[in-house]
Amino acid sequence: MLSVFLEGHENYYALSDVIRLFWNKISENRNQRVITCSDCLEDVSIFSRVNSDLSVETFININESVKYSADSVNHLEPIETKRELKRQLYILLEHYTGKSFPWGCLTGIRPTLVAGEYDNYEDVKNLYLVREDKAKLAYEVKKSEDRMLSKHSRENLNIYVGVPFCPSRCEYCSFISQDIAHHINRLEDYERALKCEIKYLGKRINREIDSLYIGGGTPTVFDDKLFENMLQTVMQDLPISTDTEITVEAGRPDTITDYKLDVIRDLGVKRICINPQTMNSTTLTKLNRRHTAEDIVNAYKMAVNKGIEIINMDLIAGLKYEEPEELILSLKKLFELNPANITIHTLYKKRSSAMSKQDIVNRLQEDRKLDSAVSMAYELLEEKGYFPYYMYRQKDTGHGLENVGFARSGTECYYNVAMMTDARDVLSFGAGGMSKRVFEEISPGKYRVERHSCVKDVLLYIKNVEDIASRKADFFNI
Repeated sequence: MLSVFLEGHENYYALSDVIRLFWNKISENRNQRVITCSDCLEDVSIFSRVNSDLSVETFININESVKYSADSVNHLEPIETKRELKRQLYILLEHYTGKSFPWGCLTGIRPTLVAGEYDNYEDVKNLYLVREDKAKLAYEVKKSEDRMLSKHSRENLNIYVGVPFCPSRCEYCSFISQDIAHHINRLEDYERALKCEIKYLGKRINREIDSLYIGGGTPTVFDDKLFENMLQTVMQDLPISTDTEITVEAGRPDTITDYKLDVIRDLGVKRICINPQTMNSTTLTKLNRRHTAEDIVNAYKMAVNKGIEIINMDLIAGLKYEEPEELILSLKKLFELNPANITIHTLYKKRSSAMSKQDIVNRLQEDRKLDSAVSMAYELLEEKGYFPYYMYRQKDTGHGLENVGFARSGTECYYNVAMMTDARDVLSFGAGGMSKRVFEEISPGKYRVERHSCVKDVLLYIKNVEDIASRKADFFNI
């Protein structure tokens, strides 16, 4: 068993994130100031200390003897104390296990925040032990984010409308998406509750809306008329302008109809998402996605013929039933369709998904082919004229990789940048939504952020929507 003993600090969260890169089963005992990992097959003790002068001392002890000391990192330029603790623990575990990860000791969801602190990518590479291609990626995305943010005032608002229902539940999906096979009777009630919340808050909003994103789940899971009613409410009861960027997720091709595409177009929506995840029909069936790769192609062509201007398509690298090379085959099939945006996700373990963490993390950490396939996908995208414009990472991701949105120039989705950078306000409607307010800038590019979560349970949301809307109004002071 691995035991990490903390002295002089309480950075449990940060150090646990580093341990999760190497092992799975992590527990914290704050009374005893120790983090334990039962996946480690040997008895290993790591002492992580911060002295009164904020100097850091970390060393490893196996069977009463020092195996390796992180004192050897002293040749590196010092960094902020919490980050130094993570860096030293990472070096210890890298030495002990023989494993390393593309993002080094960076474990946060937004590596671009760190990249923004330095004048060049080499600082990120050297200080945080990040692989060169990832350091360059973070630095490039940061420049794209800054360029897009500079075009929009911090005073403006961004809106998310969530519909946590899908026609079936994918094997990798978390509990937030409700399978309508079991909850079909809730769709009308949910639409009414969503309408109630939008009407309550919409009349109180006195700020310009820069972006509106209708996501899920799959918002097009509603039948034709119910979808039209929902979208009309959004457009009529929120102060949307002709300058507002509007995106509708139509992720599942089996939910896309002529009627819905007409509604989307006629209400002025120019952006939609059609998300295959893979272009392998066999994999789609195994994942419980009830459509084929041919259905994806047909839905895409239907949307293009309806005049939808910008379409995003997602792929997932590292799916359980595929070899890593399948990602490249799927990507090449998307190139034939020529969508404006392509997003590459790396499979990660979501809570309550049918896939186990063993299916995802352990399998992929041992398979360097996934890393190579993702890198190759990025190279192919850039060769085709796409560039990375937003990025985020998640815990328990295969091989410690990331999710990156690529776009052709002028087709980027501003909402994604506003949401992921924590630099702009987002008001979220619907069950499971996360709203946030951005306050004063505490350092260049970093802001104090407060978040307000909404209940995830659909029935509780429907039952308590008026109280939910009222508390959200208080949070935004409207």
